[in-house]
Amino acid sequence: MRFASSRGGAPVVSLSQALSQGLAPDGGLYVPTAMPTVELQAFSNPSSVPQIARLSLDGFFAEDGLREELAAIAEAAMNFPAPTTPVAGARDPLFVLELYHGPTAAFKDFGARFLAECHQRLQPGGAASKPLTILVATSGDTGGAVAAAFHHRQWARVAILYPKGLVSPRQERQLTCWGDNVLSLRVDGTFDDCQGLVKTAFRDPDLSRKHRFSSANSINIGRLLPQMIYYIASSLELFEKTGAKPSYIIPAGNLGNACAALWARDMGFPLGRIVLAHNINRTVADFLATGRWQPRPSVATLASAMDVGNPSNMERVRSLYPTLESLREHLSADTVDDATIRARIRGDFMQYGREWCPHTATAAEVYARLSERERRGQPWVIVATAHPAKFNDIVEPIIGKPITVPKSLADLLSLPEHRADMPATIEALSAALE
Repeated sequence: MRFASSRGGAPVVSLSQALSQGLAPDGGLYVPTAMPTVELQAFSNPSSVPQIARLSLDGFFAEDGLREELAAIAEAAMNFPAPTTPVAGARDPLFVLELYHGPTAAFKDFGARFLAECHQRLQPGGAASKPLTILVATSGDTGGAVAAAFHHRQWARVAILYPKGLVSPRQERQLTCWGDNVLSLRVDGTFDDCQGLVKTAFRDPDLSRKHRFSSANSINIGRLLPQMIYYIASSLELFEKTGAKPSYIIPAGNLGNACAALWARDMGFPLGRIVLAHNINRTVADFLATGRWQPRPSVATLASAMDVGNPSNMERVRSLYPTLESLREHLSADTVDDATIRARIRGDFMQYGREWCPHTATAAEVYARLSERERRGQPWVIVATAHPAKFNDIVEPIIGKPITVPKSLADLLSLPEHRADMPATIEALSAALE
């Protein structure tokens, strides 16, 4: 298996090289030169999520030095549940894919831990001349998950860039509680500014000579591949139970999570429709409606981790579906404003007793907009990307009760903060890394 740049201007590389580089030299994102396919019979009796990971990712690891380590990587990274649970009281077959049971209570834990385990096995023996510098831009959850995954790994250091005032208080505590080999940088700008700085640093020849860079955003294929696994496991379970392909509504920002679902379906796994739920950052929804790709500055919303105006993984999505017609055939999108997010959190708590974070609430709202025929024709799955306790300042006043904090999150919130402020300039980032 080889991997090429989504922009077509860089040499093809191995999986290990794609993982280590993060971003292709021409600024593109790595995609497989051919999508592996699977025989569903091989998954007739999988016993665990790590076993599903080993079977489904084997084609991506083919002829790579990491292939022999795949089982051990999956066992180490995916040692927490991702259940698909029915929504009690729903008239139609409705489920929730709960992706918030990891160390930092967000779906990013799957990809970050998998990537860290891969990098652990790719490090050169002996004393390395330079540590691996992981640059990560975050709109909330990615930075905490990456910090947790790489914390205390002495061959690495992590630089987290997050937008000042645009993440929840508890998210910020998760981004800044680490110290040691984790540098938390609060940027005077938006998530798009943070992401732009990371991409600029990768392309800067002087910085690249000084630092051994890699990325842990979803631009790194090592983040995206493991995110396929919970869609595969969930779809296989529901297909076995219902005899129908489940459809998924995915809260969408930088599109890594959505791209993982699209790749899983393209491999042959039984996923039905894939619908994106955006906040009022409408870049993708407008592109599907008009055919004009017009990135724009991001707008701050309650669903802050989705505040992305120029989603990087659209390059991978368009590589999979090169024409607008094929893209519209395989993907749809809707948008949800803050007032509707609040109303959906309140309404579904009263109706189902479910506590949504603002991001999950966008998916729940898009489900509610489906026609009766659409809802009854197949099982639908709302993808719950983060625990509502991370957004207690938003959710608790709406539902009128405190949210129980998972122990893993409570432990992080008790730690002291370590952070530095910086303007959104490459000079400031260079100085911080020095």
